[in-house]
Amino acid sequence: MSEVHAEVDRLGSSKESHAEPFDRPTGWRKYHYHPVTQVSILGFVCFMGPGIFVALTGLGGGGQVNSRVQSHASAILYAILAFFGLFSSSINNVLGPRWTLVLGSLGYPLYIASFLVINIHPDAGAFVIAAGAILGICGALLWTAQGSLMMAYPTEAEKGTFISIFWTIFDLGGVMGSAAAFGTNFKSTTNNVSNGTYVSFLILSITGVFLPLLMVNPDKVTRTDGTRVNRVIHPSWKTELFRLYMALKTDPWIILLFPMFFASDYCYTWEYNNYNGAIFTIRARGLNSLMSYMSQIFGAVFLGHFILDQNRVRRRVRAFYGWIIVFLVAFAAHTWAYFYQRTYTRADATENGYKIDIMDETYAAHVWVMIIHGFLDSMMQTYAYWLVGAMSNDPAKLAVFTGFCAYRSYKSLQSAGAAAAWGNDAAGNLYMNIFLSTWCIMVAGMVFAAPMVYIRVTDHTENETLRTYDVTSVRAVDVEKIAQVAATTEEI
Repeated sequence: MSEVHAEVDRLGSSKESHAEPFDRPTGWRKYHYHPVTQVSILGFVCFMGPGIFVALTGLGGGGQVNSRVQSHASAILYAILAFFGLFSSSINNVLGPRWTLVLGSLGYPLYIASFLVINIHPDAGAFVIAAGAILGICGALLWTAQGSLMMAYPTEAEKGTFISIFWTIFDLGGVMGSAAAFGTNFKSTTNNVSNGTYVSFLILSITGVFLPLLMVNPDKVTRTDGTRVNRVIHPSWKTELFRLYMALKTDPWIILLFPMFFASDYCYTWEYNNYNGAIFTIRARGLNSLMSYMSQIFGAVFLGHFILDQNRVRRRVRAFYGWIIVFLVAFAAHTWAYFYQRTYTRADATENGYKIDIMDETYAAHVWVMIIHGFLDSMMQTYAYWLVGAMSNDPAKLAVFTGFCAYRSYKSLQSAGAAAAWGNDAAGNLYMNIFLSTWCIMVAGMVFAAPMVYIRVTDHTENETLRTYDVTSVRAVDVEKIAQVAATTEEI
């Protein structure tokens, strides 16, 4: 308890200071330390790990005929990620973002290797589920580090653009992975991917483990306006509950974003397993996934750069423009998809059932569902990140927020939504029920976010350089409660 009180005193003694310009590095460091370079490297880290992971997921059932094992593994993966996302910011603060990214990247090769194993030994389902559990821990670390860095590098006017840069590079991982799956399985007569596809995915994901070593510590990065990226204070893990409490106390309106965070990863189960994996041949699934991730690139750039970062329009107005666009596209995309979902059931989606191929006349109409939903997915992720970034410039606070929110990052509530959706699929619930729940949860998430946009988003964010949280407004009883909780946690 005394340690927590010491932490409170230390945070309370921190004085707010205004950002001051720093001299830019010279020589090769001028380019290497540039925030665009760093966020690009960060994008390629997620290109090689999560990007290849989503390409595998996008094939439906991990590229397998029977998607049940993959659904169980995904449900466990996201449930564990949701739990560890609550505390992963402490590990990120202790290890630093580079080593947290390295540690987080290790789970992706293992998970991909498990599908290669089950492709050779069909009774190895337990290995896939265990690999999913390990990836849940690693993913929480990676996305927390990614979220705090991506929103700390840009100035306020550049946040949408930087988010677009990251998501564009990240989605290229899905594009390349899907293209590889489409090419290697183009002549396949079975309904599962070849071993060569898994091997190529495995090589790429192993490469991604080493890429974070090319990054520099955030305090060495100078923003484009000449200010240094804010220093991150490293508290002990026992003060994590206090940090979370203070983050929510200082910015309570973020609670209204929680339903949107929950919805943003819930949608993937229906899109990839219940639609793409259910009614298409393996090569059509690869092409569908390719088209979906390409549309995600356009969605991120469109909303992030052309809407949210238009400096000619006030930031508060841009926030409303973004909300309206995401809401309308969400409603239109699910209305369109509803008419296709009515035509088949889970009983129809068997190995011997009819599968739509790229040569069929009906294929062109069906692939547009994947394209529009991909466009929607990236816009919703971009908008969520942008809203959180509009609330703070401090990486320490952002790391706590992105423990709740973030791809992409990210991700306790998002992962909880994904775990619920994959659990529904693993339980064999009706496709239509999963689809309708996806539609309702996404629309409800946007509706709940609207008051937060109206009340909390302003035209300027207070700079929080070199401080963690303002604790002067915390009542003594509040500090005592947090100290007691932390002490209890330590005893456990």
